[in-house]
Formats: sequence, C-alpha cells, structure tokens
Amino acid sequence: MKKFPANFTWGTATSSYQIEGAWNEDGKGWSIWDAFAHTKGKTANNETGDIACDHYHRFKDDVKLMADLGIKAYRFSISWPRVMPTGRDTVNEKGLQFYSELVDELLKYNIEPWVTLYHWDLPLALQMEYDGWLGEQISDFFEAYTAVCFAKLGDRVKNWITLNEPWVVAILGYGQGVMAPGRISNSEPYLAAHQLLLAHGKAVKRYRTEFQPKQKGRIGITNNGDWREPYSDSVEDKAAAQRALEFFLGWFADPVYLGDYPAVMKERVKERLPVFSSEEKVLLKGSSDFFGLNHYTTMLAQESGGNNKEQNVYGNGGISEDQDVILHVDPTWDKTDLNWAIVPWGCRKLLEWINDRYQQPDIIITENGCASDVGVVNGEVDDQKRLNFYRAYLSEAHAAIENGVKLTGYFAWSFMDNFEWALGYSMRFGITHVDYKTLKRIPKTSAYWFKETISKNGF
Repeated sequence: MKKFPANFTWGTATSSYQIEGAWNEDGKGWSIWDAFAHTKGKTANNETGDIACDHYHRFKDDVKLMADLGIKAYRFSISWPRVMPTGRDTVNEKGLQFYSELVDELLKYNIEPWVTLYHWDLPLALQMEYDGWLGEQISDFFEAYTAVCFAKLGDRVKNWITLNEPWVVAILGYGQGVMAPGRISNSEPYLAAHQLLLAHGKAVKRYRTEFQPKQKGRIGITNNGDWREPYSDSVEDKAAAQRALEFFLGWFADPVYLGDYPAVMKERVKERLPVFSSEEKVLLKGSSDFFGLNHYTTMLAQESGGNNKEQNVYGNGGISEDQDVILHVDPTWDKTDLNWAIVPWGCRKLLEWINDRYQQPDIIITENGCASDVGVVNGEVDDQKRLNFYRAYLSEAHAAIENGVKLTGYFAWSFMDNFEWALGYSMRFGITHVDYKTLKRIPKTSAYWFKETISKNGF
C-alpha cells in the first residue's frame, strides 16, 4: 500500500453556482452566470443553475453524506452576489448567514472547510455598471467583499482561496466567449487577467494585515494547469512546450511567486500585456501561502512555425496566435467523457515543474477528477473508469512526493454531479450521483472509493 503523509489533507470540492440553486431567493442578486445561462443558446439544452443540486436547501443532508463517506475536508465557494447582491456596499445578511451555518455544519462533523471566494459568478451589477473584470475598480470591490467574508467566517475558516482558475475567466470568458460574460477578444483576456491578479493581491494584503494575525489562517490562489509534453525531442518542440506552460500556468503563477509576467509573454504579447507598477509587483510577489492547483489532463505541444490553426480546435492554454504552439492528443491515450486525455504521468511532471520553478512551494491539488457517466443499477454505480483514474493519478502524485515535491493535499472534483457550466448537466464529474429530474440522492455509489481508500491515507 502506498501511504501519504499522516497530515495530508484529503477532501472534495464544489462551487456555488454549480450546486446551490436558490438563484433568486433570500435577497441574492443576479450573477453573470444567471444572465448567461438564461440567454437562449448559451448552455447545453438551455439548462441553468436555478436549482442545480438544491444545496442551498439541502446542505445539512449533503454534509451528513460527506461525513458518512469519511471526507475530511470540503472546498466550497461563496457566491459573491448572494453575500452582496450588487457586488458592493450592501451586505445580504441572509446570504452570509447561509455560509456561516454551512461552516458550522461542517465543523460539527469535523470536516475542515476550505473556502474559495470567487468561482466565476461575478455579480451582474458589476459587469453592467463597471465593465466586470475589465474595470479598474473591480479589484477594490473584490477586496471589500472578501473582508466581509473574513470578518464573518474567519474565526472558523482557516483556509482561504481568493480566485478559482482565473485563466478560465480570462480566456473562456473574455477571449473565446464560451463562458460568462461571453466576450470574444484577443486583448481583453490580458486586461481581465491583470485585474484578477490585482484583486487577489489586494484581498491577500487585507487578510494578512487585518485578519490573519488574530484568526491564524492562511490564504492562497488556485490556478488550473495541464501538462504540456514536447511533441518530439526537437529543440523547437521542447521550447514550445515550455512556452505553452508559461502562457498557461506561468501567466498567473509567475506574478504571485516571481513578481512579474513571464518574459516570453512580454516579448510576444507586447503592448496588449498590461504592466505592473513597482508597487503592484510588491503586492503580488509572495501573496500565496500555498500553491493551489487544479489539474485534469495533458497535451503534446509542437512548434507551429506560424501555422497554428489547429490550436484553435483545442483552445486550451492561452491565445494561440501569441504562443505559436499547436496542441495534440496522442490517439492511444484513453479519454474521459469530456474528451480530456487521461495521462497520469503528466500530473507528476507538472508537480515537479511547479516545484522547480517556484522554489518548492507547498502544493495542494484543489481539483482533480474524471467525467464519466455510467448507469445506475440497483442504486449502485460500477464506476471502474473513475476508480482507475483516481488510482493512477494518486500514484503519480505519490511519486512526486517521493521525488521531493511538497504536495500536502488533494481534493477530488467533484463531491456530487452538478451543473457543468456551458455543458449543462451532460457531464458527470461527481463522486456521488444526483438524479437531476428528482433531485434524489442515490445512497451507495462509487463515492465509497473515498471511504475505503483516501480516508485511510493510502490506496
């Protein structure tokens, strides 16, 4: 049996818009995802998160299920418009109280709460009135919102994540338009990313100055990152793979750990890439107590030589015309139902790349999982593909630890099937299963892999 360190954090994760429902109840304001999903043609089958998993009303049952499964930590996100309906000034006490009661319920079962402050559901009012993540005031609004959360929950919450996957917000929300707010541009992603990073930095400074000394918690940021393996042994393809990683993960991690954008981005993006002031560099450098990583897949990176049309097929890793990288998938690799390649060794290589580039930070895999839809028979799911996925990725994560990587936690995505953004309810990532037509929990599922393996600190 492969054993992880005794103090290793094991958990599962969700996000507010994907599970809560109650989209217009108890004073909650509209989010950009409320507006996006209610716009015909933007999501699969025009599905929305209006009800989703009804977690807002059923959170006590959900937490009890976590406890029954042996889950030790739970990462969830706070809906900004549920706490502040217009994104600023006015606090909705009912919305804030919901999260306070959720934290209390988790602690009742000795489940450690990990709170993400932003998982893509920006208050619609800020998008309409201040241009969303393109506006210069958005980072100040975010700082003020996070302070409300710190003040209310920080006596019990000791692990905070400012932003979830800002790359997705920038590229898919402001570049390719497939996520809210649905904008298409080759320059706005860089502007949005810049404001996202400043928002992170200001929130961290506020926490460390005003709350951390007394509350004794820690705070970080979670970035998504997929491994980029050179397509061949050529110097050009090796350089392309490195460049792709810097445009993808380095875009957001370099400012936080090294104080500025990667040099290759400055060289290629030129005037479209905003410039940090000296004060902003100081604000950002060292602004994460841990390295949050969402990791799912691997692709092969090839030098495009200016012919990067194929890159647009995948749309994953940055703006293609700036990278000059073509991405491929080895046809022999198995794939999830989302058509993402299953490449466990890519996880280990990415962990080692982060370890080397950013001087051995504490790394927490805040998401990793597999979209796999299998039938339910007699209330059970014979979910071998997902079981094999987790075993393989955890084996490589364990190997990374043995190679000196300071990996200290792992969160499976997701605790239960949910609204998968523009894909609606067509993808099943959950380790527990939800029948969306009846919102009925199926009592015994493949989630028992968690109880029988991870919760025992080995597999």
